[in-house]
Amino acid sequence: MIQFNDKQWDRVIANYKKWWKGELNRPILPMVIHGRDPGRPMPPAPALSFATCGDFDIPAKDVIDRIDWGLSSLEYYGDSYPWVNMYHFGAGVTAAFLGAKVNPTKNTVWFSSEKKVPIEELHFEYDEGNIWLRRIKDIYKAGKEKWGDSVCMSMTDLGGTLDILASFTDTEDLLFHLIDNPKEVRRLCTEINELWIRYYKEFNDLLGHQRVFSDWATMLWEKPTYMTQCDFCYMIGNEMFKDFVKDDLAYISAAVGETFYHLDGPGQLIHLDDILKIDEIKGIQWIPGAGDPEARDWSDIYRKISYSGKKIMAQFDMNKYLDKIIAVINKPDDLVKMMFSYPAEEKEAALKKLAAYGALD
Repeated sequence: MIQFNDKQWDRVIANYKKWWKGELNRPILPMVIHGRDPGRPMPPAPALSFATCGDFDIPAKDVIDRIDWGLSSLEYYGDSYPWVNMYHFGAGVTAAFLGAKVNPTKNTVWFSSEKKVPIEELHFEYDEGNIWLRRIKDIYKAGKEKWGDSVCMSMTDLGGTLDILASFTDTEDLLFHLIDNPKEVRRLCTEINELWIRYYKEFNDLLGHQRVFSDWATMLWEKPTYMTQCDFCYMIGNEMFKDFVKDDLAYISAAVGETFYHLDGPGQLIHLDDILKIDEIKGIQWIPGAGDPEARDWSDIYRKISYSGKKIMAQFDMNKYLDKIIAVINKPDDLVKMMFSYPAEEKEAALKKLAAYGALD
């Protein structure tokens, strides 16, 4: 049984409300400890993952039962809450809804075109019977039946507009299309944006019974929201970003209401100033990149985001880096840590850090 009660829900929601208003006087620090006895045997259905997302022989209710078992094996501390990550269908799953081939692997899901066609002949339409769209909806419905409003199921990872388009043209060809066929690229981006918003609204209609909303990055919101992204813009200059990405980000963010942006890697930093100018984007999720990125000094990035008036989401070792980040940003309320799971042997040290920042009752 999931160990999280109404009083805990009320406290977490109240903390987030204060944080959004800048009145919490500390960062949001969600933490779970794994290894708790869930009180029942592990169900036979495999865990929802990149590798299993396409196994439609597993009934949706069994997928949810396996997730429930996993949530029941966690202890919730700080600003954490029972949260279901629906990103296992892949980053940019909108491509699957539009007819792309889905290629699940152990560590991710790739999307590709079943048949490459000239960009002038490429068009996107809504398909109510798409098996991937129906599968995610069925899992949301099964979650509602199982949990009611006691668990938060996140928005699936719909993806960024150009990332979705690249699944049909392939990445290299899309780079050339930006130069050779800009009108066709903009036409297709418009088609994708309108369908993206439709999928987003349909999913939120199924999630409207929940106490809160979230996304694949663990952020808690009182209203529907999203973590916007454009991994493709890592490969283009700032002028192309302004021509093909910035307006789409603003459009999606305005349709959603309020969003964050997934700033993935140093190659995207050339676009940061333009992203910070989009009013509807309320914060930046900074992902430093591969290797040992946390060891590098990103103080200037954290400072710039914070003093621009935006919030910051980051992933880091609390004991090593939390104090350093707090020291350079405008105020502690500007920071939210991504939810992380720690083993029992690291529980004591993690709880001490939470307590030092007033994140424990």
